Amino acid sequence: MRCEECGKDLAMVVCSSCGADIAPFGEYCYACGAKLVAVVVKEDKTEPSDFSDRILCSDGTCIGIVNEEGICKVCGKPYVSEAL
Repeated sequence: MRCEECGKDLAMVVCSSCGADIAPFGEYCYACGAKLVAVVVKEDKTEPSDFSDRILCSDGTCIGIVNEEGICKVCGKPYVSEAL
């Protein structure tokens, strides 16, 4: 999850009660309302570890990376190859 104000990636946690992936914004899970007792940080494995495997957004003004579905993670536009 990305912060709407500063753009930094937020660490996600797993609620020990319902198992929902949530951002740690308080003492309670905003999915089920249970008190967050033990917080387990969930690693984000969505980014490829090798930079050469990344596909950059085809929009010339965006700095995003295209996901597995062919959609930019930043602007949401579909990837358009240059070979048309």
